[in-house]
Amino acid sequence: MSLNIFHYFQPKNKIFFSLFERATANLIDISNAMVELATTTSADRKKELIREIERLEHVGDEVTHETFKELSANFITPFDREDIHALISALDDIADYVHGAAKRMELYKVEVITVPMVKLAELIQTAVKELNVAVAQLKDMKNVMAIREACVRVNSIENHADDIFDMAIADLFENEKNAVEIIKNKEVLQALETATDKCEDATNVIQSIIIKNA
Repeated sequence: MSLNIFHYFQPKNKIFFSLFERATANLIDISNAMVELATTTSADRKKELIREIERLEHVGDEVTHETFKELSANFITPFDREDIHALISALDDIADYVHGAAKRMELYKVEVITVPMVKLAELIQTAVKELNVAVAQLKDMKNVMAIREACVRVNSIENHADDIFDMAIADLFENEKNAVEIIKNKEVLQALETATDKCEDATNVIQSIIIKNA
C-alpha cells in the first residue's frame, strides 16, 4: 500500500476559513442577543438572554481552541500563522467583551439600560456583520475591494463608538450624583466600547493578511 506523505503537508485552507466564518457567525448571534438584552423590558427575558450570551461566549471559546489545535497540527497554513492566531484571538475578544458587558449588567444589577448602551450594542451588531462579510472573502481573495470596504466601515463604526462612549461618560459625571451608579454604568459602557475596539483590531489583522496575500 502506497502512502502519499505530501497529504500531511497540504494546507487545509477550508478548515481555517470555516473556523473564521463560524466565529463571525457566532458573533452575529451574540451581538443580536446583546441588542435584545439592551432593549427588552422583560426581566425574565433578560435572564434568558444573559444565559444565552454566556453560552455563545463558550461557543466562541471552542472555535478559538479548535483553531489553535489546527495551527499546531498543520505544517502549512493558508497565510501566516501569526495572522491566523491574531485574527481568531481578536474575534474571540469581541465575544468576551460582549459577555463581560452582559455579566456586569447582571452582577451590578443595572436596572436602567441607557440610550448610549443601546447605541453601542447596535454598533457592535453592525460591526460584526461587516467582519462576517470581510472574512467570507478571505478564502479566495477574489474581491479584495469588498474586504477593504468592510474594514473601512468597521473603523468608522469604532470611531463613532468612541464618540458615544466619551459623551456618555461626560454626561454621567455631569448629571449622575450617585457615585455607585456612575461606576456601574461606566463599567458596562467600557465593556461595550472595548468590544468595538476589538472589532477594529480584527480588521487590522485582515488588512495585514490581504496586503501580504492579495
